[in-house]
Amino acid sequence: MFKKLFGSSDSENTGKRDSGRNDDFLTPKQIVEELDKYVVGQKEAKKAVAIALRNRWRRQRLPEDMREEVVPKNIIMIGPTGVGKTEIARRLAKLVRAPFIKVEATKFTEVGYVGRDVESIIRDLVEIAVNMVKEEKIAEVEERARELAYDRLAEIMVPEPQQTQSVQSLFDVFLPQKPQTDVERESSRLKDERNRVKKLLKEGKLDDETVEIPVTVEGPKVNVIGLGGDMQNLQDMLSSLLPKPKKLRKMKVKEALRYLTQEEAQKLIDMDEVIREAIDRAENQGIIFIDEIDKVAARSGARGPDVSREGVQRDLLPIVEGCKVSTRYGLVRTDHMLFIAAGAFHIAKPSDLLPELQGRFPIRVELKPLTKEDFVRILTEPKNALTKQYKALLAAEGVDIEFTPDGIEEIARIAEEANSKAENIGARRLHTVLERLLEDLSFNAPEMKGQKVVIDREYVRERLEGIIKDEDLTRYIL
Repeated sequence: MFKKLFGSSDSENTGKRDSGRNDDFLTPKQIVEELDKYVVGQKEAKKAVAIALRNRWRRQRLPEDMREEVVPKNIIMIGPTGVGKTEIARRLAKLVRAPFIKVEATKFTEVGYVGRDVESIIRDLVEIAVNMVKEEKIAEVEERARELAYDRLAEIMVPEPQQTQSVQSLFDVFLPQKPQTDVERESSRLKDERNRVKKLLKEGKLDDETVEIPVTVEGPKVNVIGLGGDMQNLQDMLSSLLPKPKKLRKMKVKEALRYLTQEEAQKLIDMDEVIREAIDRAENQGIIFIDEIDKVAARSGARGPDVSREGVQRDLLPIVEGCKVSTRYGLVRTDHMLFIAAGAFHIAKPSDLLPELQGRFPIRVELKPLTKEDFVRILTEPKNALTKQYKALLAAEGVDIEFTPDGIEEIARIAEEANSKAENIGARRLHTVLERLLEDLSFNAPEMKGQKVVIDREYVRERLEGIIKDEDLTRYIL
């Protein structure tokens, strides 16, 4: 999927640009179709994200000098809670084989205050990239690593006999060596026994046996006072210099094989190559989703904590503009990372952000509030629709539930009405409504095995109409 979306960033692929290659990559329409499977509506937001992703691929096909000049067009999503901003980003993370991180803007503080500084976003992204590339490299050598793990486990289960020779006298040192026949015979026997055990391991006949193997345990950590970004890197470096102790641990053979395979795979991969590729991937294909950006927007004429909010924006600015951030793996550039910001902007407005920060998010997409028709589609169309989830959950108890079209419409109507009477929380209201609707059914399901329950309009009204009519109950229950 990663290659489908972006292809390779190697320079030798730059010149290979022909019309036939477009079929190998996801087009914006295909990206939108993938998102449509899980997120209802919000075509503009999906379209903006799809174009941004496709532009990453287009940039990789440009000549080197032009490629450096093309910067991502960052996106800011504006819309009330529960309309799909975070869900689009979450599904994008699963769709795109590229380093992706979602952060809350409210978790960061201005440099000099207690809390995380914004540069930790980039450090976390690089860590994700390293783990991602590492997993891919381990998958490539997994077969070889498993074979080595079989050898190691066979050696542990059939150890060499302990040598108890001692020098009887000084003259024994100068006497002729004894014939090696016995030694060779013992060596051959040991090899045959290990091969026999290795064959049994491969057949899985020893999986439930218990074996004692040496495992690496976490060594002591070096604490450095005044942890900032550079201090954190120093602490990681000092901790990595300390030798990691080992201790014997008993476990099942199946678990021991898994552990030893991972250990052998770690030895087979070149970590320097992993780090180089991970940094390149983070710099050129990294995506950073900053949620709740409106919470750090300073309202006009406000005082007090807004000073710190502006400080967070000022700290975000150089990262979004493009700078070098120090990480434990070296300096990382943010010039070509894609930033997607999102916020409800109920109180603050996008214009309350620093003008310089606004300019770094040229694409603005407004997500529309959800209607009754949207709720009906959310309950039926997505692969992970709530009705499908509840049907599967109760099927585990042997209860078959069926949602009729008029029942789904009634659920959607009640959710829309509850949103209008209380705070509008978008699609999250459906979770509350369905949980309340199916509360008794879920409670009594173990005693209803083999029964079928039809959830139609009458069933929904019978259980929820009284609550929806009482505004106080609606406010506190739905």
